[in-house]
Amino acid sequence: MSSVPLPLPDASGGLDVPGVPDAPAGTADHLAEAAPRGPLPLPVRAADTTPERPWPVRHLAPKVADYVARMPPVWVEGQVLNLRRWNTLWFLTLRDTDLDMSVSVTAPARALAGLGDRLADGAHLVVHARPQFHPKKGDLSFAADAARLVGIGELLARIEHLKGVLASEGLFDERRKRRLPFLPAVVGLVCAQQGDAEHDVVSNARARWGAVQFEVRRVTVQGPRAVPEVCAAIEELDRDPRVEVVVVARGGGSFEDLLPFSNETLVRVAAACRTPLVSAIGHHLDTPLLDLVADLRASTPTDAAKRVVPDVAQERARLTESRHRARAALAQRVQREQGALDHLRSRPVLVQPTALLEPHQRQVDDLARRAHRVVADRLHVAAAEVARLGAQVTALSPAATLERGYAVVRHADGSVVRDPGEVADGERLRVRVARGELGATAVAGTARLVG
Repeated sequence: MSSVPLPLPDASGGLDVPGVPDAPAGTADHLAEAAPRGPLPLPVRAADTTPERPWPVRHLAPKVADYVARMPPVWVEGQVLNLRRWNTLWFLTLRDTDLDMSVSVTAPARALAGLGDRLADGAHLVVHARPQFHPKKGDLSFAADAARLVGIGELLARIEHLKGVLASEGLFDERRKRRLPFLPAVVGLVCAQQGDAEHDVVSNARARWGAVQFEVRRVTVQGPRAVPEVCAAIEELDRDPRVEVVVVARGGGSFEDLLPFSNETLVRVAAACRTPLVSAIGHHLDTPLLDLVADLRASTPTDAAKRVVPDVAQERARLTESRHRARAALAQRVQREQGALDHLRSRPVLVQPTALLEPHQRQVDDLARRAHRVVADRLHVAAAEVARLGAQVTALSPAATLERGYAVVRHADGSVVRDPGEVADGERLRVRVARGELGATAVAGTARLVG
């Protein structure tokens, strides 16, 4: 909504109003003369006032009224409240949709005649009005001479424009959304001061997980106070280190009631929240921008409770089922492996491992016996041959001849004496007999044994 600032004193001491020329000096002098005369005359300009020489209210109020009266008309937008009619005049309040500010508007019936039944509390209206200041009460109001409704189509167009701006900044990007904790110990809840949203979230969540705790912030969820209160609640819960997830819940409403949840300030606060945030506005036809920036969108507060907290009974049933399936799979695997092992153990090679070696062992044993027999036979033949050769050697050996009484005479150098002429007189000879050797000395024609 466009707001009209109250006139403030300018540097020269007058009241500075945009688009309005300064008042003639005669006007101020006239008002000064109309003031009660005291010991000192009243200052002509605001800059001349001092704690000792102030302006009385009756002197200031006409000045303000004079300046406001010369301001040009302005187009003002807001939400209609306290609409009522008195004779040919309409009285209403235009409230800002984002801030807790409002102005009073008076309009003749003919100025609003074209709006018909569409004009009601909650409607968005744009009026062409001239500001009026009432000196006695010090109130600022507007006198309207024309008006038109702000249709839903125009509001949707504004939201779509804002949606495009925020999307271009990446606030709706899926990559920035965080996963919710599996089993949060403390859940932050932002909900209406009165309504079913809190009961739906808390009761359903505790029915699923009785140990869950809630940090509840009850705020206004529609009207001009909704945006600042919801923003403050989100920021407060985000600062709480115990809170693991924040749920913003509302039990539905009309398109106009849900406008605060498409407010740029609220959407940016939700985007800046470091704690995972769930939007549970409870609507079906429209999608507030809070749904797009939240980490998770729930269709209703009840759905938010189911998304935030798991069903412990169901999880236990799943765990039990998983354990049964794991046990059955393990038993089946063991049984299959045991069967394969039994099958391997039933094979002949494992039942009697030596069966494959026995034929080879018999063959080795047979070869060993044959080898022993052949060697024994050959040794027997060789022994007989040795005996025969030994007998021959014995028969042909000089030792046998010596046994019969013969002797072998040899010179000192070992050569055998075969002719007596070979022996010189007195030569030392050696005589070999069967049982040993004797020394002898040759005597001419004879040989004498010497010891």
